Amino acid sequence: MRTYIHELPDWPCFRYDVTALLNPLAEAAGRRGLLIGRLEGLGFGELQDAKLDAIVSEVTKSSEIEGERLDYSLVRSSIARRLGMETGGVPSGDHRVEGVVAMTVNATERWADPLTSERLFNWHTGLFPQGRGPDGRVRVGAWRDESSGDMQVVSGPMGLEKVHFQAPDAPRLESEMATFIDWFEGDNEPNGIIKAGIAHLWFVTIHPFDDGNGRVGRAILDLALARVDQRPWRCYSVSAQIGEERTGYYNALEMAQNGTLDVTSWLDWYLRCLTRALDSAATKVSEALVRSRFWQRHSDKALNDRQRTVLARMLLGWDGKMTNKKWQKLTNTIPKTAQRDLAELVTLGIFTVDDAGGRSTAYTLVTEAPELSTSPLAPN
Repeated sequence: MRTYIHELPDWPCFRYDVTALLNPLAEAAGRRGLLIGRLEGLGFGELQDAKLDAIVSEVTKSSEIEGERLDYSLVRSSIARRLGMETGGVPSGDHRVEGVVAMTVNATERWADPLTSERLFNWHTGLFPQGRGPDGRVRVGAWRDESSGDMQVVSGPMGLEKVHFQAPDAPRLESEMATFIDWFEGDNEPNGIIKAGIAHLWFVTIHPFDDGNGRVGRAILDLALARVDQRPWRCYSVSAQIGEERTGYYNALEMAQNGTLDVTSWLDWYLRCLTRALDSAATKVSEALVRSRFWQRHSDKALNDRQRTVLARMLLGWDGKMTNKKWQKLTNTIPKTAQRDLAELVTLGIFTVDDAGGRSTAYTLVTEAPELSTSPLAPN
C-alpha cells in the first residue's frame, strides 16, 4: 500500500541537501538581486505598471492552473482599483475575480501581517463567496470535515481513476494546520527563499480545504517571498511561471508527496522555476525601461493621437515593419493621411525609411537601447 509523506513517523520534519541546492539557490538569489536593481531604476508610474502586470499574471495564471479562466480586463481593473490606479473604465462586480484578487493583493501587500487560521479562512471565503465551486457546495471559511470523504488528487476517466495523492484525514487538520502556522511564523529556516518552497509543499500536502488549496498554497508562497523582498512591490509572478510549466509542477509535487521527507528534488525544481520567473520579469522590466526612455526622448514632440496610439502599440511588441497600408488599417485613415503621419515621424527621427520606395516603402521604429542591457542575464 502506498505511503504518503504525511504518514511517515518523522512527519513533518523536512530536510534537504544544502550542498545540492547551492547552485540553484545562488542563481535564484542572483536573479532576484538583479531584478530589484532594475526595478529601483524605474519611475513611480513605471514601477506601478510593472507591479500591476505581475499581480495580474499571478491572479490569472494561478486560476488557470486550477482550470478556471478569469476575464483579464476585470482582473486588471480590480487590481488597479486596489492599488489606486486608473481602471480604464472597466467595471468590477465579478465575485470570483474580486475574491482571488483580494487574496493575492493581501498576501503581497500585507506581508508583515502574521499568517493565522482566520486570515486563511478569509482568503478561502473570498474564493467561494457563494459557497459553491465547479463541483458543487464548498465548506468555506473552515477546514474540510469528514462529510466530503477522502481528499484525493486523481486523474483519468470514471472507473479508471489514478490516485496521485491522498491528503491527511479531516480529524488531523486542526493540529496539522496549527503546527504549520507555528512553523511559518517561527524563526526556524535561515533562508527565506527555501522556506517559501517548503511552505508551499507543506500546505498543499495538508490540503486543508474542500477546494481552492492550490490557489491558497500559491498565495502562501507569494506571502513568504514578499517577506524575503520586504518591499511594497514585487514585480514577478511565480504562478505565471508555474502555469507555463504545469506538467512539471504537478510531477514535482507528486514525487515529493510520494517520497521521503528529504525534499531536495522538490526544492531544486522550485528554485529553477523561480529563477525562470525572475528572468521573465527582468526582461519585461527592461522592455518597460525601453518604452519609458523612448517617451522621455520624444516628450517635446507634437504627436497626434493616431501617432501616439500606434507608437504605443509598436513599443509593446511588433512583428515586422510599418507600412502605409498597416497604418491605414490601425488608424482607420486614408492613404494620404497615413503618408503624412509617417513622413512626420521620419522627420522627427522616430522612424527610419527602408531603401525600397513606392508601395514597398517600410518604416522601422527607432528605439535606442537603454544603458541597462535588456538581457535578463547581464550584470548591472
